[in-house]
Amino acid sequence: MPTPLPAASPTRRGLLAAATLAMLGSGACAGAKPKSEEQRGPDPELLIDELTAGLSRDNTYRDPDAGERAAARRAARSLVTGPGDGVDVGQIFDDLGFRAHRGADPATGRPFDLYLATGSDDRSWGAVLVDRSAAPGTVIEVPHPGFDINTEKLGLALHRKVPASVLLVAGAHRQAAGGDADVAHNDRSLFHTLAVEFAKNGLDQIQLHGFADRNLPTSDAVVSTGSARVTPVARRIADGLSGSGLTTCRAWVKKCGQLEGKTNEQGRAAAALEAVFIHLELSWSVRRDAEARGRVATALAEQLAAVAC
Repeated sequence: MPTPLPAASPTRRGLLAAATLAMLGSGACAGAKPKSEEQRGPDPELLIDELTAGLSRDNTYRDPDAGERAAARRAARSLVTGPGDGVDVGQIFDDLGFRAHRGADPATGRPFDLYLATGSDDRSWGAVLVDRSAAPGTVIEVPHPGFDINTEKLGLALHRKVPASVLLVAGAHRQAAGGDADVAHNDRSLFHTLAVEFAKNGLDQIQLHGFADRNLPTSDAVVSTGSARVTPVARRIADGLSGSGLTTCRAWVKKCGQLEGKTNEQGRAAAALEAVFIHLELSWSVRRDAEARGRVATALAEQLAAVAC
């Protein structure tokens, strides 16, 4: 049996658990609403839907250069450590071609920062949505929005159910720029740079993918850890999905139709860092159904909350 990965530091886990319990007690996780329309601000769902609707294989895309990757790493570290580190995260993202949107999420009432690069130039680097109600503890990753249809919808639904999470969404069609925009297999991408820096700073990753029903007709979901070691949270997520009614293939038990994410670059980096990485594939039958996506988001959120506590 693989050796479980070391947990994040007790201090960090304790702070995150306390923050989670405090938000549960205050009603933040139960969908508390902001007091006024002015407080609410933009709806992240509309902005991410707009980003996804514009994706095609004709998108312009380029990888960041070394200076841009270094800046992205500084921004990611600062998002974890907080504003007291003297780093101007908003300015960094602005310099990287992102536009900042802030407000209270109309679905949860929790404050958010959304940094969005709409692809108006070749810096088609997507979206970083940060729940500002507590220090981040989980990164929810959507590397193939639009292509793996509705994974961006599931990602946002899960983000809204997991306080202290970051939603990372790619900004170009995976086949754009001759396939360079496939960020799950490009270790030079800004998506990869941010994901790895978050992992270095103790955040767990869950990455969402989709497969055609015909590619694995016996399963609704595939749970794996890519190249990383199998962790207790991966086992709990698989059990949670099974408990929600999904036929779930566990990649550490048997082959799952080459959907195990072994060549995923974020998974490879997580393996080197001994960080938590979950690679989740969902069938089209699940992704196309809003009720099924809701059950998946709930099952995932329950297991991720158990990790925090």
